Amino acid sequence: MHIRTLAVALAMALAAVPAMANCYEQIGCDDSDTFRKIDLRQFSCQVLWDLRNSIYHQNGYCFKTQRAISYFGNKGCYVDDQAGVKLNAIERQNIATIQSVEKAKGCQ
Repeated sequence: MHIRTLAVALAMALAAVPAMANCYEQIGCDDSDTFRKIDLRQFSCQVLWDLRNSIYHQNGYCFKTQRAISYFGNKGCYVDDQAGVKLNAIERQNIATIQSVEKAKGCQ
């Protein structure tokens, strides 16, 4: 098998692998349970940042900021454009809810 063919096959296989959800006792699983603002308000800005970016991380996003790269790393990432990260409807909604709470709390 040619190297190029192998690389294409590997990329296709990675794209077909489902993301592994993170589940939290207080708010549920980030890919199947809708997060509620009232539950998220109890968390610090750092925890909210972790929650939001972990959804991107588990879906293959290659981080750009040094903060995120230091925290999550980019090993195994395969999506360079955040808008290109394949998220299900609940993940998209959870990210929007987290961002809303971050904004309300004045998180940076």
